[in-house]
Amino acid sequence: MLCTPFKLVVTGTLLAVAVATVRADDGETAHPWQIFRQHCVHCHGADETIEGEVNLAAIGSEDDLQSQLELVEKLIDVLDSGLMPPEDEPPLADAQREAVVARLQDLLRVAIAARDEMPRAPIRRMNRFQYNNAVQDLFQLSVEVFSLPERMLREYEDYFQPQTGQMPEELKAGSRPLGKSQLIEPRLGGVTAFPQDLRAEHGFDNRADHLTLSPLLLESLLTLGRSIVESEDFNRETCGIWPEFFTPPATEESTEIELTVRSRLEPFLTRAFRRPVDGEVLDRYAAHVLARIADGESFTDSMKSVAAAAIASPRFFYLYDEANENAETKASDDFDLASRLSFFLWGSIPDATLLDVAAAGKLGDPDILTEQVERMLRDRRLRRFCDSFPAQWLQLERIISSTPDPEQFPQFYFAKEGYRATMHMMLEPLLLFETVLVEDQSILKFIDSDFSYRSDLLEAWYRDGTQGDPGPPLKIQFRRVPVTDRRQGGLITSAAVMTMTSGPAGTQPITRGAWVSSVILNDPPEPPPANVPPLVDEQADDQEPLALRERFAAHRERADCAGCHEKIDPLGFALENYDAAGIWRDTYANGLAVDASGTLFGRHDFADLVDFKEKLLAEKDRFTRGFAAHLLSFALGREVGVADTLALDRIVDETAAADYRFQTLIKQIALSEPFRR
Repeated sequence: MLCTPFKLVVTGTLLAVAVATVRADDGETAHPWQIFRQHCVHCHGADETIEGEVNLAAIGSEDDLQSQLELVEKLIDVLDSGLMPPEDEPPLADAQREAVVARLQDLLRVAIAARDEMPRAPIRRMNRFQYNNAVQDLFQLSVEVFSLPERMLREYEDYFQPQTGQMPEELKAGSRPLGKSQLIEPRLGGVTAFPQDLRAEHGFDNRADHLTLSPLLLESLLTLGRSIVESEDFNRETCGIWPEFFTPPATEESTEIELTVRSRLEPFLTRAFRRPVDGEVLDRYAAHVLARIADGESFTDSMKSVAAAAIASPRFFYLYDEANENAETKASDDFDLASRLSFFLWGSIPDATLLDVAAAGKLGDPDILTEQVERMLRDRRLRRFCDSFPAQWLQLERIISSTPDPEQFPQFYFAKEGYRATMHMMLEPLLLFETVLVEDQSILKFIDSDFSYRSDLLEAWYRDGTQGDPGPPLKIQFRRVPVTDRRQGGLITSAAVMTMTSGPAGTQPITRGAWVSSVILNDPPEPPPANVPPLVDEQADDQEPLALRERFAAHRERADCAGCHEKIDPLGFALENYDAAGIWRDTYANGLAVDASGTLFGRHDFADLVDFKEKLLAEKDRFTRGFAAHLLSFALGREVGVADTLALDRIVDETAAADYRFQTLIKQIALSEPFRR
């Protein structure tokens, strides 16, 4: 939590790291020590007063800071975001603040470059989504392995065609987790269950620290592999590699059979294990097949047995780099890089083209790597990136349980049992994400877009909050429409986000502010203290009705709450014109006018929602950095840390130079040092 301890450390660092002389409040040149004494000494260091367990006397040189780079990064954040010094302390002049932030940033970059190290890519297993995709690609299955409710958008009529670089004007889509009928599709029957993986609180379901492998799960993977190849639906019609892998050879001569087995296993295992299989491993798998054939089992069943063993092997379901064998990080070899790239963009194993480039030792070449990323961005398997990243980034699973009060919002519910506006709301931000990606538009459209995809229901919702025609519950018709009202457009003000960050009967500005801080700015607040007082009644006895801001005043008065509220309150109250179901309002039910004004990052005053968007766009590099950090975390399967600072600097610079285009950002992620080491 950001509170007074950070104030003292921030101003204390002025003594040690100011770039040059700074200006005192009276305009005279002053030594940093004067600013340090002015802002902090009276609470943190004078007369043995050490509030917040932070002693300024312990930070007296740059060496002290270079050993605490995480602290330096946090200091930069609280200073640059305007959180420190707090409102009840004399502010720093803009020139002072900028000088200190610049020096801290220089110190951080120099120290990181000198260390020349990266967090090691954690070893982890595939999650269920990745396992489904990998098995499907390995066997070229025309059916699914599992039903996957974690894929929140169901595509109809194959509208997703990234090779065209264009999304259609009209399309049909549905939502898997909001209707059982949405999960009815061709898949393998009789396959053993694989539990859905949990998402990290501020991360994704591919995070290594969430993908452990217990002995019980290992045993279940062995059973799972057998159930896949033994399914009645696993046959010549559904399995694309059946003719060249499972079909018996014309000859029954033992030498020819052995040659056939080995020639079929080598490319299969290379694809399954994502690198050339060595002779010892090939011998072991071939011996398994030949032994079963010798015992009287058919050729096809013997090959099924070895295929089941392959997809139950740690070489298949574990994701790891060869560099993990050493204590120090190093450049990944081409096969590691191919695997990392394919799981990033396709959620699956590399295809033959990617493995061939890796085998030629060319994938490490930046130009070749860029070519491969561009090829993968044009492939329909990019659909899997859209199935996985955006819903988790936006935390859209929260809309599933949103139930606005039926008395206040009857238009949210429809006569058909269990049918709500939720499905329409959920799909709009996902379709916007897909369009910005496929058409390589600016990621700033996520903040303020001039178009959207809407159903008849959503058109009525945004127009006047009435109950539009929901259409069929299975295949919802969406149309691409222009957005001219800047109160709408983008992700932040979508009906889905506004509804899922509200309670049943009213908005929750703190929840909304925390969502914007976490998702849009990638700066999640600390959890609130356990003893936070409840909001005061809206109106007590014969007093005048209280505006929502006044009802939250008690939280800001607490020292242990004030720091976080300074950060998230402006973000949440800026969205107050949208009610608990995402419908625009100018006044509350009690007649009081909605006040959406505030100050962003301690420097940008805004009057209303549109002005708030303008101020966010004025900080477009801050948003780009936060979004890039989300993407990098997803790509690496780990939390992004201070060692990734230089890489994020470069990613943001290159993306900005390309007008913030989405595909440029993805290419820069793939070219970044953390991704390639």
